[in-house]
Amino acid sequence: MAPRLLTAAGTLAAAGAAALAWASLVEVNWYALREVTIPVLPPGQAPLRVLHVSDLHLVPNQQRKIDWVRDLATLRPDLVVDTGDNMAHLDALPALLHALEPLLDTPGAFVMGSNDYFAPMAKNPARYLTSDARFRDVPRPRALPADKLAAELVRAGWRDLDNRRDTVTAAGRTLALVGVDDPHLERDEFPVPDGASSGIDLRVGVTHAPYTRILDEMQADGAELILAGHTHGGQLAVPFYGALVTNCDLDTGRAKGLHGWPGPRPDEEGGDSSTWLHVSAGLGTSPYAPVRFACRPEATLITLVGS
Repeated sequence: MAPRLLTAAGTLAAAGAAALAWASLVEVNWYALREVTIPVLPPGQAPLRVLHVSDLHLVPNQQRKIDWVRDLATLRPDLVVDTGDNMAHLDALPALLHALEPLLDTPGAFVMGSNDYFAPMAKNPARYLTSDARFRDVPRPRALPADKLAAELVRAGWRDLDNRRDTVTAAGRTLALVGVDDPHLERDEFPVPDGASSGIDLRVGVTHAPYTRILDEMQADGAELILAGHTHGGQLAVPFYGALVTNCDLDTGRAKGLHGWPGPRPDEEGGDSSTWLHVSAGLGTSPYAPVRFACRPEATLITLVGS
């Protein structure tokens, strides 16, 4: 091989090794608090602070992640919304409840993701480039204690929104919530309308996986804000380009962050008919793919203000 080709190959190999080391040793543990402001409350209302957490994929020995999540309580949010995929190990529940414990005194709501019901399995990462990355015709994965998790969160006062409607009072405001069980596992059954309208300050939709059918249903139902997770923000992104995949049928341009559904928002002229959509890139990964690149693990403090 010519010297120039050898040099180029060596440079590429070194760059690849450095990128892998960064993704697996640094960025995957470099937790970020994102902050966004959404003008969605009735005019003149005081701000309402919502902490959006998602996709912890916790295993018991992740002490740094546990401590970081516990510290989120110092933000003193008015409401916590957890959009699922909390566990990634059969014995993760005690560690998860310990991580969430300081937040459980705050009004909250949650939905489940696939990694609340079933433990992760080793998978070929190339399948995420296909149109549907879900496993078909494979052995059933091991069950996780989703029922025990839900019971503990409900016992603390959080609202279970898996195919349910509920209301929650936060900082003197009444929010009408609607949620679905994990669409990625096709467990979603959209709740029938309840007709409630009086005394509601905001309507919020909550889902783990932001499949477009769910976003359409929530917008048609009158949701003014939708919160979702699942995508990991693409997990491995290309700098200055963004995500390559979302692991659902949402476009990669909305793999994370604040957007509008179905229109552009935020906040362009003519976007008033769109619903605000926030997709969290989440805090974890599968233990079989513990890497992130150009996509830091995150939670988001969302400040809702008068429009």
